[in-house]
Amino acid sequence: MQKIQPFHLAIPVDDLENARSFYRDTLNCKEGRSSDHWVDFDFFGHQLVIHYKKPSGTETPASNPVDGKDVPIPHFGVVLEWDTFQTFAEELKKKGILFIIEPYIRFEGQVGEQATMFFKDPCGNALEFKAFKNIDQLFAK
Repeated sequence: MQKIQPFHLAIPVDDLENARSFYRDTLNCKEGRSSDHWVDFDFFGHQLVIHYKKPSGTETPASNPVDGKDVPIPHFGVVLEWDTFQTFAEELKKKGILFIIEPYIRFEGQVGEQATMFFKDPCGNALEFKAFKNIDQLFAK
């Protein structure tokens, strides 16, 4: 199997310090380089950069139904190991994260069965974290 390479993702935030605190202190991401307009983070082995962007007004949130839940569009996140997901979910609950979709098992008993959860950062960016008991199911049809 080919080694998975780290990705780079840049997202807009309208409150750089609040977002910085969230990714560093709530999600426990190690902070890297920064300036007064952006901050790099080690996002579970990947590079996430938050960039300050002035608010552009109100946008209507979009979602798509998946397994009976309204999944926010757009969103991003990471596939974690099963046990890591369980521990991380419990830590987030203790920190008072307001979930869009509480941690649960999606597609239970079907191909692609997975644990998943959704929540937003302080600037409204939706995040999804998921895990597979069998990682070979990641792209299964």
